[in-house]
Amino acid sequence: MNIVHSAQAGQGGPVRIACMNLAKGDLGAPFDKLTATLQKCYDEYFLPIWGYPVTLYNTTDPQSSDWQFVYFDNADTAGALGYHDITKNGQPVSKVFVETTLAAHEVVSVTACHELFEMVIDPIANLWAQADDGTEYAYEMCDPVEEDTFLVDGIEMSNFLHPAWFEPFKHPPGTKFDHLGRLAKPFSMTKGGYMITMKGGRVKEVFGSKAKEKRFKGEDRRCHRSEYRKQKHAKLVKPVSKRIAEKNMMALLCELAATT
Repeated sequence: MNIVHSAQAGQGGPVRIACMNLAKGDLGAPFDKLTATLQKCYDEYFLPIWGYPVTLYNTTDPQSSDWQFVYFDNADTAGALGYHDITKNGQPVSKVFVETTLAAHEVVSVTACHELFEMVIDPIANLWAQADDGTEYAYEMCDPVEEDTFLVDGIEMSNFLHPAWFEPFKHPPGTKFDHLGRLAKPFSMTKGGYMITMKGGRVKEVFGSKAKEKRFKGEDRRCHRSEYRKQKHAKLVKPVSKRIAEKNMMALLCELAATT
């Protein structure tokens, strides 16, 4: 029997992820180094736990069959370029908003790591795990521990969940529910985390603390996976025509090339 891994569904082979920097803001590290560190973190820590290999590469001209990982300044920039949750060729897109991240006093590399891990396991944000009481928990790899980080080559990366976190039964002593060992049971979170839950068809967010809820509600969440979970068919950014999107993309790439 052939087993289809999440990160390979519909691909016919291992996934390649095209990384593009369309942001003018500071990434906190050179683009090449950031991508290399994300790949190292993925290969050394995430891959042994989840088992879905991917290859990251930087480009301004992604292959049509590849997934995309794009840095924007904010959601408005993404909207101007016609970006939503999938490419025009039907491949998943993960978006990192640099200005938005910095405005929230967060680290771009942590946000990037967070988005990478979550896209790989649930590319189109439609998987859920059901607890014994019928509550369903979104298959989001980092949300419940999203303010916990660790260093890889001096760059901050995001803590992430282990498969046991999604399993609604008692686990043997020593079971890890997250990479850093902060959690002690399934469907739990740190004070800096949150969860997307669904029960009776109603989707809501649950927070690890009042302080986290306040911080969360002060952020610009447009085009985040949490918003797609709540409004799967909503148009979160005003769409533009393919012609306008391509025109805007070429103008931005030319501008970026001129500044570098």
